[in-house]
Amino acid sequence: MNHALVSEAVEALLAARRDRKLLDALPESARPTSLEEAYAIQNEVARRLGRVTAWKVGAASPSAEPSCAPINPATLFFGTDRLPASLFHVIGIEAEIVYRLAHGLPARDEPWTRDEVLAAVASVHPAFEICDTRFTAYGSQPPFSHLADQGNHGALIVGAAAGDWRSIDPVRQPIALDIDGKRAAEVVGGNSASDPVRLLTWLANVGARPFGGLHAGDTVTTGSCTGTLFIQPGSHAVATYPGLGKIELSIQ
Repeated sequence: MNHALVSEAVEALLAARRDRKLLDALPESARPTSLEEAYAIQNEVARRLGRVTAWKVGAASPSAEPSCAPINPATLFFGTDRLPASLFHVIGIEAEIVYRLAHGLPARDEPWTRDEVLAAVASVHPAFEICDTRFTAYGSQPPFSHLADQGNHGALIVGAAAGDWRSIDPVRQPIALDIDGKRAAEVVGGNSASDPVRLLTWLANVGARPFGGLHAGDTVTTGSCTGTLFIQPGSHAVATYPGLGKIELSIQ
């Protein structure tokens, strides 16, 4: 896909955000047909939206190649327990585990090791990601188009830091998600990638390279532990992570 076609897709996605007019699809000639094309569109949209201060990363299985998307400050929230429903087209809530970095992991020739990545972590947090779409229907497009659309990101809501994050084993972390007082999900671990630290390491070495790697203060959410649950405006969600913390969110 040449630069002009990347620009056409970027402009379509930016207009959908700006004008809140959802897309039936990307322009036919500008639909990504490869990972490279999807990331070219995704990254340019992120650059046009402003600074990148956070990331989402995930994988379909413990051995699958991860995928990622940069997140800008406008959709990153700390200590928030209420968001307006008007921010979203659809509201797909996921309970996730977030890592914040004390210092950067800049792009370099030698891969960052798992131990080096963990040494860069400042804190671990419970979090919600809200999945959304700039298309008329969630999941209606080929996977590369949804990846180009920020991997279906809507908002990232980060709870309070865990007291002793180094004692937390995310693979064995229990999580319970309640929606409007009813248990919607209860898992141990629950992440399709199994090990979030593998995702964080991949992001430092591969995914974040177009932006110079990861930076001090970056916030990284590491994929759904509970699956995506679509909720309605007026819903109240509570995710409880024994030993890690709790996060609540009302969508009004």
